[in-house]
Amino acid sequence: MSLAELFGDRQQLLVYHFMFAPDWERGCKSCAFWADNFNGITAHLAQRDIRFVAVSRAPLPKLQAFAKRLGWSFPWVSSGESDFNFDYQVSFRPEQRATGKIGYNYSTIQNSAEELPGISVFYKAEEGSLFHTYSAYSRGVEMVNAAYQWIDLAPKGRDEASLSFPMAWLALHDEYAR
Repeated sequence: MSLAELFGDRQQLLVYHFMFAPDWERGCKSCAFWADNFNGITAHLAQRDIRFVAVSRAPLPKLQAFAKRLGWSFPWVSSGESDFNFDYQVSFRPEQRATGKIGYNYSTIQNSAEELPGISVFYKAEEGSLFHTYSAYSRGVEMVNAAYQWIDLAPKGRDEASLSFPMAWLALHDEYAR
């Protein structure tokens, strides 16, 4: 499927780059936290001429099995062996990672990650030209996580200061003890 085909019959396309590399057994738990917010929004977005999809490099059967496990129904496609996620600087080749410096969030950062999260937004003009109109990376993707917005309203907020890293508390929603 081409980028143009991802639009379907819409002129606007929102893409969540979900961290799930081809050889991983399951998707990123942080991206899953975001994806828990995606069910149910596609009908509303369609009313505003918007198509939403999540994109990962893992094979489609892995994506489908993971989505089924977690009860997700939003559109999720595989970019497979294409350059799509590399082009939008959310997936990184071994030679990039070996340097310890990767291009991410419009900068060069010290990291050797295989995948990082992101959002890409596209517009399809009437005559068919495609435009990349917006991207968000790193903490910039928090705007689409309704759970964080609610957590931020609570008296203790995120309460992550004592953790080894901010999202250390996080698990897949079917793995929490209570």
